[in-house]
Amino acid sequence: MNVLEIKNLTKKFGDFIAVDNMSLKIEEGEIFGFLGANGAGKSTTINMISGLLRSNEGVINILGKNAVKHNRFAKMNIGIVPQDLAIYEDLTAYENVRFFAGLYGLRGAVLDARVKEALAFVGLSDKHKNYPKNFSGGMKRRLNIACAIAHRPKLIIMDEPTVGIDPQSRNYILNSVRKLNEMGSTIIYTSHYMEEVEEICTRIAIVDHGQIIAEGTKEQLKSIITNTKDIWIEVKSTEGLDLNTLQAINGVEAVQIEENVIKIHSDAGVNNLNKIIEQLIKNGAEIRSLEEQEPNLETVFLTLTGRNLRD
Repeated sequence: MNVLEIKNLTKKFGDFIAVDNMSLKIEEGEIFGFLGANGAGKSTTINMISGLLRSNEGVINILGKNAVKHNRFAKMNIGIVPQDLAIYEDLTAYENVRFFAGLYGLRGAVLDARVKEALAFVGLSDKHKNYPKNFSGGMKRRLNIACAIAHRPKLIIMDEPTVGIDPQSRNYILNSVRKLNEMGSTIIYTSHYMEEVEEICTRIAIVDHGQIIAEGTKEQLKSIITNTKDIWIEVKSTEGLDLNTLQAINGVEAVQIEENVIKIHSDAGVNNLNKIIEQLIKNGAEIRSLEEQEPNLETVFLTLTGRNLRD
């Protein structure tokens, strides 16, 4: 069964086409990764799925029903964990979850039970009387999730749920995503952390210029770029390094610098390692280590879009 089906979805802002004739199916039980650099159309698509934006063309079906014609049904079956925290600082944790759960029509004993259930799920039962203004970033993120799941939605959209939090809270949230999925929720997951998407998503779509340019399991996506290789070179310092001299080497397709590691994406059929090393030495770089990387999701994304995910 398709929990979500998008057919020929298009959204324009004036002359700018943010989403361009997009079609997509997400089956029940999936954790679906939705990846795109800033401006690719990912957020616009999510806003249309959640009912915050109307499309210019196309159809969105939630559990087989048209989301526009059956607006209330669609919203009752969707839970949204937005990137920007949607909680009230002057309400307690319990009051926050109760408020949002109440918007879905829950009342009385059922409402109270669901609020307690959601707070327990995110590990905040003992903080139910506390105010989120005194919470850590990770606790606020967990409360944000509780507010989105108390009504037990079939489809949960998680937009950057781990941004700006500590590693322990991140692991807690990733485990929560798995548990929600095991409990029967289908999840759309977006993140700027490629390792998260690789770790938890069953299927992934890469969006660029408002279109899905690749879709499949991580293994299927990696198989697209068997003709490429990644070379990571750690140097003492990248200060004064001219990337253009590396970009000009035959076979080199992209060069990135992260701290003191130079990440070179290259055509696997071109033997250019000696020239790369020679050019680095000419530029005065002191090489500390060199490693050829197996293709990963980040490599696929960079190859297909030519951009870093955070661009």
